[in-house]
Amino acid sequence: MLSERRLQVLRAIVQDYVGTEEPVGSKALTERHTLGVSPATVRNDMAALEDEGYIAQPHTSAGRIPTDKGYRLFVDKLAEVKPMTAPERRAIQNFLDGAVDLDDVVARTVRLLAQLTRQVAVVQYPSLTRSTVRHVELLALAPARVMLVLITDTGRVEQRMVDCPVPFGETSLADLRARLNSRVAGRRFTDVPHLVEDLPDGFDIEDRGTVSTVLSTLLETLVEENEERLVIGGTANLTRFAHDFPLTIRPVLEALEEQVVMLRLLGETQNPGMTVRIGHENAHEGLNSTSIVSVGYGSGGEAVAKLGVVGPTRMDYPGTMGAVRAVARYVGQILAES
Repeated sequence: MLSERRLQVLRAIVQDYVGTEEPVGSKALTERHTLGVSPATVRNDMAALEDEGYIAQPHTSAGRIPTDKGYRLFVDKLAEVKPMTAPERRAIQNFLDGAVDLDDVVARTVRLLAQLTRQVAVVQYPSLTRSTVRHVELLALAPARVMLVLITDTGRVEQRMVDCPVPFGETSLADLRARLNSRVAGRRFTDVPHLVEDLPDGFDIEDRGTVSTVLSTLLETLVEENEERLVIGGTANLTRFAHDFPLTIRPVLEALEEQVVMLRLLGETQNPGMTVRIGHENAHEGLNSTSIVSVGYGSGGEAVAKLGVVGPTRMDYPGTMGAVRAVARYVGQILAES
């Protein structure tokens, strides 16, 4: 365990390096921070921090920079996440309040996160498997053709065409719609299959085939494999930090293109709270020079997906974590009200 004084020195090194992009020396630390000790003591503390792997000397200069281990301790010991200012909070709310549907919410969230943090923003679409059914609508398009519209508690809307084996009357369709919603509205998607398995038995024999066809389409919609998807924005922000990446940013760009990689990194933890993965904590080699800050979002206090940012390990962690948390909270409110 580091002493409080050495932890204070580490905090100062991280803050200065993030702010100046230059390796930090003991003289600069004592000039810019009220550490309450002599430069010689600070040099001794820095030597101890280096011995324990929290900081490193990038080249022969006197300055030091934080390592992944140093950033990790800095984040773990953060006294508080930097709160958003009142104007920033109003800007977030005004920007997101204009969204017209879920796709617009996700698109606006990506743009907003990228602008606030000046990093790469990543937003996962709400997962159907963690959602509940708000309503199922059935619309007659032709005597033997029906449109099924599934609306989730997150505002996600899925539409499917159903070709019925025989013509299905408007009265029968209204009856199916009412019975179906009485069973599944407000219920988790994972519960739906057993809730509707005996539904066809309550209909006349000549209608059971059509009811079964509609239910099959509904169940296929619930388990579609392509439901897990991401929207990524602000990739151009990486060019501002080109010198933070060894040799090239190409591995980072390639990793960002692989949605399965990003989904796995966002979804590795079921904890909906704030997650910060630093440098080599990211299992994908292409992201070893980055940090990923993510948090769950959703309505009713339950996370249905995650959002976050990807940037160099030299990032403003308190500010980034504050922005990510604030945006997630507003997105959750919008989903709850939609």
